[in-house]
Amino acid sequence: MAYPNKVIYNPAIKQKIRFVQTGSETGGALLHMIATYSAASTRPAPHYHPQQDEEFCVISGELTIEIAGVRQPVKQGATVYIPRNTVHAMWNESDGETIIQWKVMPALNTEHLLETLTGLAVDGKTNRSGVPPLLQVALIAKKFAPVFRLAKPSFALQKAVFAILAPLSYFLGYRPIYKKYVD
Repeated sequence: MAYPNKVIYNPAIKQKIRFVQTGSETGGALLHMIATYSAASTRPAPHYHPQQDEEFCVISGELTIEIAGVRQPVKQGATVYIPRNTVHAMWNESDGETIIQWKVMPALNTEHLLETLTGLAVDGKTNRSGVPPLLQVALIAKKFAPVFRLAKPSFALQKAVFAILAPLSYFLGYRPIYKKYVD
């Protein structure tokens, strides 16, 4: 369970997150984090948040953000606001560490998504880019669709494919969320 000052580290994508304020503390209005990206961190897949807005402020270093296909560096002191349903990706492609203040509004269950993906990476259950196996992705994508969606393929196609894969995923022991990661 996320709580203030809890730190999680995802070794696959080289990202450390410290929770500052969680959804339970803010009545669900805000998830506030400090994220540290190691040099040359992994570029995530373009994605969007259908019910949430995000704000990133670079405390130190330089963050690369791609919004709607346009890549831009964001330098120390700059703030970027990403409204819901905007396709984006962010990472550190510089050769120094980058630290950002990251706010997600409303919080919803984003902290559980981050804890789950980090836990899987720590346990060696993702590839080098931090992506779990397809059958695991099917359950995570279905559970967290209100907070995170891949930009491609279309959400309708993702929904259909993941619905087909979900029973097999459950049968093989996968779960959308694991108690050991979120407790």
